[in-house]
Amino acid sequence: MAASTEVRVPDIGDFADVPVIDIAVAVGDAVNVDDSLVTLESDKATMDIPSPVSGTVSSIAIKVGDRIGEGAVILTLSGDAAEEHAAPASAPAPQPTSEPPPASAVTPAPAVAPAAADARPSGPSADLDGAGGVHAGPSVRRLARELEIDLASIAGTGQKGRITKQDLLGSLHRPAEGAAPAAAATGGGIPPIPAQDFAKFGEIETVALSRIKRISGPHLHRSWVNVPHVTHNDDADITDLEAYRKQLDADAKSEGYRVTLLAFLLKVVVSGMKSFPELNSSLAPDGASLIYKKYYNIGIAVDTPDGLVVPVLRDVDRKGITALSKEMGEISKKARDGKLSAADLSGGCFTISSLGGIGGTSFTPIVNAPEVAILGVVRSKLAPVWDGAAFAPRLMLPLSLSYDHRVVDGALAARFTRHLVNVLEDPRRLVL
Repeated sequence: MAASTEVRVPDIGDFADVPVIDIAVAVGDAVNVDDSLVTLESDKATMDIPSPVSGTVSSIAIKVGDRIGEGAVILTLSGDAAEEHAAPASAPAPQPTSEPPPASAVTPAPAVAPAAADARPSGPSADLDGAGGVHAGPSVRRLARELEIDLASIAGTGQKGRITKQDLLGSLHRPAEGAAPAAAATGGGIPPIPAQDFAKFGEIETVALSRIKRISGPHLHRSWVNVPHVTHNDDADITDLEAYRKQLDADAKSEGYRVTLLAFLLKVVVSGMKSFPELNSSLAPDGASLIYKKYYNIGIAVDTPDGLVVPVLRDVDRKGITALSKEMGEISKKARDGKLSAADLSGGCFTISSLGGIGGTSFTPIVNAPEVAILGVVRSKLAPVWDGAAFAPRLMLPLSLSYDHRVVDGALAARFTRHLVNVLEDPRRLVL
């Protein structure tokens, strides 16, 4: 008789109650090592849980919509490979729960029809959902989750009433008359934007948001609604710093990495946070105290094909320009390849968003709450600067600091930004 092993949720960082949004296997399926088993989705990342061994799925312990954490049993595999990796019978396993987590813990899972707890049908009937008889394929179900559409409300036009992708997308511009707007679309009593049938005016195409944008959107909206934003702008003369950076970059190219201005900005921001510790704090949930952090983890916004993500570089105060440059190259590649883990995206104290490779003159970055500030930088430009005797061409870098006015007032923001300017203009101050 073939042995079996329970596959459990591995370490997924600080997330303890994460919704299951997809189950990629069914009872009887043969899986190989690293095949995706289930997909979890926190408010910061989507995580595929791979199989640690090969084997055959003998039972499934969860269903779409369950909330699970590290150690929870996902499914059971049988086979010779599973026998070699069988988990100890005494290992405790948190059970999935239907109780909601604290409001700040995770993004609520989209409403989906529940699936069977231990199996999903296979063959021609696999499109049928056990509850409600919704007739749709896996790709349509996934798109429905991404668009937050209840499949039960759609009439299918496919064979035997099957819901097609066209049915799903067509429902987006046919809002039901008198339908109440979704509560999630607004906040703080703000009226929703009225729905419109854009197809009345011409040809349209509806494309689902990428998962990154769909996950980050509510987070950005929450920060914008809850944080009183103010943006302070200043300019730094980086003429001398840029000359030094180019020297370092020339040497780095031969070793396979690059030295960018962002590496210097990381060190300069840490210098400012040490001089003005309010910028390395968070407002306590009760709003009556500040939580000061004694570590310096900085998030950097990375542009990917699916949208911006913000991986976090840890202990920036303990690393030099070379180490930070190499680490940024590695984590940026992970971001573009979609391989960031939950741990890569958590624990930030401050965020830097750089549009220097694109352009612009200034912008208002949104504070990444519960952080209290974010620095935006755009492309540097040559400008005539008066040196006391004549105008001279200098390379000027625009800085835009957005901050939470409940914690940082205008004077503190100006002093912090001026500190950044002074250090950028004379990077020798970094060794003081």
